[in-house]
Amino acid sequence: MANDRKNKTLPGLRISEAAKVAGVSKQTIEYYIMLDLVRPVRLEKDRRTMRFFDREAIKRIKLVRRLNDSGYTLRDIRQTYLHRR
Repeated sequence: MANDRKNKTLPGLRISEAAKVAGVSKQTIEYYIMLDLVRPVRLEKDRRTMRFFDREAIKRIKLVRRLNDSGYTLRDIRQTYLHRR
């Protein structure tokens, strides 16, 4: 059973790993999720909730950070650059 779990491919990175790759804090990603700027790939409920972030989510986090650092507000970023269908 332990080997089965070890060999499973995960759908992406966990939030702490995603934060390191994107160069932001876990709290920043949490805030972006709350503002609907980024969404986890998948939520798994197995004693606790686990969120995973794929390459597209990491790219989105980096884009939001760059635009925000350039002076755009998070509201402007969501409305202009991350138009949701």
